[in-house]
Amino acid sequence: MSKIPDEAFRDTIGTIDEAGNRKFVFPKKPSGKFYDYRKWVSYFLLLILIANPFIKINGNQFMMFNVLERRFNIFGFPFWPQDFYLFVLIMIVGVVFVILFTVIFGRIFCGWICPQTIFLELVFRRIEYWIEGDRGAQIRLAKQEWNTEKIGKKALKWTVFLLISFFIANVFLAYLISSDELLKMVEEGPGNHVSTLISLSIFTGVFYFIFTWFREQVCIIACPYGRLQGVLLDNKSINVAYDFVRGEKQSGRAKFNKQEDRESTGKGDCIDCKQCVHVCPTGIDIRNGTQLECINCTACIDECDTIMEGVGLPKGLIRYASEDEIEKNSKFKFTARMKGYSAVLFILVGILIGLLFLRTEVEATFLRLPGQLFQHKGDKISNIYTFKIINKTNNNFDDIHFKLIGIKGSLKVVGQQDLKVPKQGMKSGTIFIEINQNLLDNDKTKLEIEVYDGNKKIETSKTSFLSPRSFD
Repeated sequence: MSKIPDEAFRDTIGTIDEAGNRKFVFPKKPSGKFYDYRKWVSYFLLLILIANPFIKINGNQFMMFNVLERRFNIFGFPFWPQDFYLFVLIMIVGVVFVILFTVIFGRIFCGWICPQTIFLELVFRRIEYWIEGDRGAQIRLAKQEWNTEKIGKKALKWTVFLLISFFIANVFLAYLISSDELLKMVEEGPGNHVSTLISLSIFTGVFYFIFTWFREQVCIIACPYGRLQGVLLDNKSINVAYDFVRGEKQSGRAKFNKQEDRESTGKGDCIDCKQCVHVCPTGIDIRNGTQLECINCTACIDECDTIMEGVGLPKGLIRYASEDEIEKNSKFKFTARMKGYSAVLFILVGILIGLLFLRTEVEATFLRLPGQLFQHKGDKISNIYTFKIINKTNNNFDDIHFKLIGIKGSLKVVGQQDLKVPKQGMKSGTIFIEINQNLLDNDKTKLEIEVYDGNKKIETSKTSFLSPRSFD
């Protein structure tokens, strides 16, 4: 097979051969300064990820995304369907932040923060290195016949992977149905929660498939974020980049020969050892430039620095840098594009903070019953309403009653003597409001209704009261 010329490599995926078959990547075990930093960052994020659904603030789960019941908790704040606009705004803020971060720092999110990368590179691959060995040993084992050694190692690895996938599925389920429901299932036994058990089995299978077989294909094929780079990155974005000016020089890269003076021969500092390719978890050659598959994991930086140190050449042949810095030696500048994204992000965050402060913990709505007009009751006019009270707090409301404000009248709850609203719950019902017709100035009077729990006012709501246009 001839060498792929120029930019033609961008028309192919390194993990798929010409026949369309999967080419598995066996990356060399990384080591170095950046890898040590990534380990600490990853373990810290893993701790947060696992602990989040089990942390509670004021009785609210710190993070919960209960799609079925349309209940969400973000940083301990509960969000109901009525708060969906806030949830959407939070998502938009997150997207704009990631876009801004990408414009400045490239795909660094993927290499350092993305759960897919953290689990694959810092959990599953480390177990794989422990059981099967480094790159060379894994390649030999893959080519080896199915003997006792291979069966033993593969069975051990797949069993450990399955157990970890099951654990991740439980954590994921805690985010979806709440940690309380998950612990309840454990206490009562899976036999009493068949639907939850089925969901848990499906999630386990999905995670096992991803981390055992699909792996880096998630980043290359499935994840849309990598494809956004084409419109988000420019020559001023900081990426994991190969210094082609220094690496190629006049005569290009060449194998290292300690007997020659590379400066006088015009050879670049790249000694073509291909260690940056062997250590890459997505199987690319960083020397080809910015690529969709690159997740900015810095493994190639550590490996190249080790090689440069070993041959007595300066480190930083592969480093965090923009294309303009490498080609033109220009310093980083906060461009107008970056300022624009920053301004949008600042405005959205300001709006979000304002809406969060205006958000109430109790919502009460009073709506006139559709299709019903007012009724005469002697000298009084009566309207019928449906009401709904949403309690977003973790306190039970045991004595709910209503008061009219600004006008004299009576309210009567239909069919309910003791009105109670449980914590994180909702109550609805019907009420009649009666007002003396002499107190009504027009046919549509604005009313204010205060909602009390005992002696404590918890909400004020507005509605309208219909009456005849004129009175005899």
